[in-house]
Amino acid sequence: MEAHTGDRLLMHGRTVGQHDRVAEIIEVLGDGGAPPYRLRFDDGREHLMSPGPDSVVQHMEAQEDGQRR
Repeated sequence: MEAHTGDRLLMHGRTVGQHDRVAEIIEVLGDGGAPPYRLRFDDGREHLMSPGPDSVVQHMEAQEDGQRR
């Protein structure tokens, strides 16, 4: 998993009825974009996290390129 500051982390719900969560990556603490990451959620809470296999990095460059087309 590789991420950069400004990317988003999507964490899928692990059980039925649990919603997906999305957070902005505000700091990358690992080498070469590797975890752990400092995350900021929509409600302003910040967490230090090493995401598991149920998480996906959404790169901001890819999203911006898709909006420009």
